[in-house]
Amino acid sequence: MSETVTADPTPDLALARHGDDAAFGRLVAPLRRELHAHCYRMLGSAHDADDALQDALLRAWRALAGFEGRSTLRTWLYTVATRTCLDLVQARGRRALPVDLGPASERVVTGDVPVTEVAWLGPWPDEPGARLEQRESVELAFVAALQHLPGNQRAALVLFEVLGFSAAEIAATMDTSTASVNSALQRARKLVAEKVPSASQQRSLREIDDARLRDVVTGYSSALERGDADALVALLTDDVTWSMPPMAHWYAGRASVDAFVRAVPAAGSCGAWRHLPVGANGQPAVASYRRPPDAPPDAPHTAWSIDVLTLRGDRIAAVTSFIGAEHHARFGLPASLP
Repeated sequence: MSETVTADPTPDLALARHGDDAAFGRLVAPLRRELHAHCYRMLGSAHDADDALQDALLRAWRALAGFEGRSTLRTWLYTVATRTCLDLVQARGRRALPVDLGPASERVVTGDVPVTEVAWLGPWPDEPGARLEQRESVELAFVAALQHLPGNQRAALVLFEVLGFSAAEIAATMDTSTASVNSALQRARKLVAEKVPSASQQRSLREIDDARLRDVVTGYSSALERGDADALVALLTDDVTWSMPPMAHWYAGRASVDAFVRAVPAAGSCGAWRHLPVGANGQPAVASYRRPPDAPPDAPHTAWSIDVLTLRGDRIAAVTSFIGAEHHARFGLPASLP
């Protein structure tokens, strides 16, 4: 990781090179969030992104004496983070959504049993004030599509399309040739184009006004809280999908989702719901809290899932319910609601 010298030493960089860890912390602090997002795109898991970023910054700290300013510190840190992620991709494999594993369920499945042998894709909490391109680059369809790419193609596409690296810079980052990078980009673009809708969620959200968006999110939440399956199904597109990682089964089409909604989340036997609006993966989402049907009326609703909504126009085209209280903690949400 050594580079040739150019003159751009900041005081903190000079201090950090001589072992001042506080100076190193000040250098990387403004870049932590974007580096974490980069690791999430590469790995499909905020938890894995934690591990990758921690490891990458440790590697960078140990190798900082070899950073001599040929590139910016930001570019160098992205190089370290990318190589760290590639090591994790090789060690841990890719993450999946239920739609990646098999066909949609033909009947409603009850008695849910989590599938623990699958590494599941996870949600990403939105950053307030994030730019359009930042939100677009963590949309669920895009991150899920990246998981189908080999590590080198995944890295090349993210570095080129999201971060604006040149093919030559990517070649240096990945220790390969420019020709290999261009070939990886070509293959990666083809696969991603097959899996990602032509209209991004950011484009879809711009086409409806804020009031209508609030109506859709509120309508989804209130319909579940009332157990009103008709109102919920009225918000859906004809080809809607509903999945619930870590459950392997999923539903496709309005009729199948209608049957699922009536039998499970909108049924009294499922318990009572409360919701909080959140933002996840650059998309509208709600945090779901559930009180079991056998709980006392004054019992709290406990964290259940983060439901990420994919819109087409002003209708919901997909619901991805990431089940698990650990997601609420990631979003800075309480573990229960009174």
